[in-house]
Amino acid sequence: MKKKGMLLTVALVLIVSLVLVGCGGGGETAGGGTQELLFATGGTAGTYYPLGGAIASVWNENIEGINVTIQPSGASVENLRLLDSRDADIVMAMNNIAEDAWNGVGSFDGQEVQGFKAVGVVYPEIIQGVGLVDAGVLTIQDQVGKTVAGGPPGSGTAATTPHIFAAYGLGDGDMTVVNDTFGDAVDKMKDGHLDAAWNVIAAPGAAIVDLLTTREVAFLEIQGAELEALQAEFPLVAPWVIPAGTYNYRGTDYPDIHTIALQAVLYVRDDMDEDVVYNLAKIMYEKNDDIARSHATGSQILLENALNGVTTEFHPGAIKYLEEQGMM
Repeated sequence: MKKKGMLLTVALVLIVSLVLVGCGGGGETAGGGTQELLFATGGTAGTYYPLGGAIASVWNENIEGINVTIQPSGASVENLRLLDSRDADIVMAMNNIAEDAWNGVGSFDGQEVQGFKAVGVVYPEIIQGVGLVDAGVLTIQDQVGKTVAGGPPGSGTAATTPHIFAAYGLGDGDMTVVNDTFGDAVDKMKDGHLDAAWNVIAAPGAAIVDLLTTREVAFLEIQGAELEALQAEFPLVAPWVIPAGTYNYRGTDYPDIHTIALQAVLYVRDDMDEDVVYNLAKIMYEKNDDIARSHATGSQILLENALNGVTTEFHPGAIKYLEEQGMM
């Protein structure tokens, strides 16, 4: 009887242990003492998702006691909400969208979302619009009467493009705006079912390169008085030139492309452990060459740019690292 009692006790302990492990979520410690962290990125055809995978892989190889898993998402707006609701632990988001979230304006419509802290800039966010030449979309104004992909719901692209269009005098009634992901938009442009598409993506963007294998496009440039109007409304917007030769169609290089850029920033839950965030920052900036081996944009993760355009609060773990590096 005593032996049966002991066996019953051991069985109960095992059952309870399994239940506790099974209940673990993002940011919690799973079996073996490993902390599971969920990294929300963006659409699979954009930059966030593949770059996020490259960063996560380097973190997992170099930081003991954590396992970072990436997942696709609607990008900036959705990502910051996921941090605030504790449904993600790490995200990438545009700096202007984070400022909107903090102040409860723009896409956040009076609701302040502040459950996040910044770690540092990842890379410049280049806003790129392309139109089909055979559809007659050579400039932003040519989008009148056309079908345009303005970015997926919850993305920084979808939050930014209406302001770009407005700077050129275009409103909702001037064109049909759809909210396809950039991957879906490119597929539709290939088939001639969509006239133009916008995305925030590194240059060269793989999806644009893919589109150029079958269709000639015009890059929808942002410059002049309209650029100045955008900058007056959104001081975080900076002019950006994609260098000549970045894109090519049937052996002919495109010349310099004038557009705008913001910043892709790494954000984490504001309650994340300070040591964990310190290590995330340290490895991301010091192992950028390793990241670049998996995704070329990793070469743009530079410590000297870590503070550029970040207007929201930094996490204490990031502050500790950046102070050690003389950045703060």
